[in-house]
Amino acid sequence: MTDNSFAPSPSSSAAPQAEETDFGFRSVRKEEKKPLVRAVFDSVAGKYDVMNDLMSLGIHRIWKRIFVTELGPQPGLSLLDLAGGTGDISFGWLQGGGGPTIMTDINSSMLSVGRDRALSRGFVSDLSFAVVDAEAIPLKDMSVDRVSIAFGLRNCTDKMAVIREARRVLRPGGRFMCLEFSRVQVAALAPVYDAWSFKVLPTMGSMVAGDRESYQYLAESIRTFPDQETLAEMFREAGLSHVRYQSLSGGIAAIHSGWRL
Repeated sequence: MTDNSFAPSPSSSAAPQAEETDFGFRSVRKEEKKPLVRAVFDSVAGKYDVMNDLMSLGIHRIWKRIFVTELGPQPGLSLLDLAGGTGDISFGWLQGGGGPTIMTDINSSMLSVGRDRALSRGFVSDLSFAVVDAEAIPLKDMSVDRVSIAFGLRNCTDKMAVIREARRVLRPGGRFMCLEFSRVQVAALAPVYDAWSFKVLPTMGSMVAGDRESYQYLAESIRTFPDQETLAEMFREAGLSHVRYQSLSGGIAAIHSGWRL
């Protein structure tokens, strides 16, 4: 009689399945997400700022002002702006008196728009640009005073890697801050927000930017992003201290922050 007690089970002998992640409401292989996200922002770069104003009814500008104020710009402090897009956070930092700034984005099309906007506003002396994957920042440990990411973390494949990288490059006493869409906390607001997100925004994207699918993805990506408490716990898990968050506009957006001690 043959002893089969140590024979591999069908599941253990099968080839391992590729790891998956979210792309909006779809599941895709992890290696597929960055090219898909890059295609979205290649498509929307030229209309990004116009669409931001339309999508948020201009409220994103208020959120960003609050965010920059919380960053605490000072001449002696440096900023690494991740997923800097078309430059709003970097410009706000410099206008507020902040020190040397590195504006980065994984998407060269977005960074090109940001560079053109910077030149038109005269931001040249203390501002540099780099195409950077926020999951693998090409800076030395403990090299900057502030790290920011605004409306970019939800598009990253490995969000914990981004947070850990942010902590790694911060000097002791430095601060990482994230502005992102979050979980609505006012029950009466939820159905209105859902209708705006899934009916109005894709239609608006089609009419203004000629791209319904990208704005459908952006609406979906907000719903799959961690809520306020979950993201705060991710900050703590990455080794950040004094973690806190502030919900904005009933939880439509939130600012999270943590310090490297």
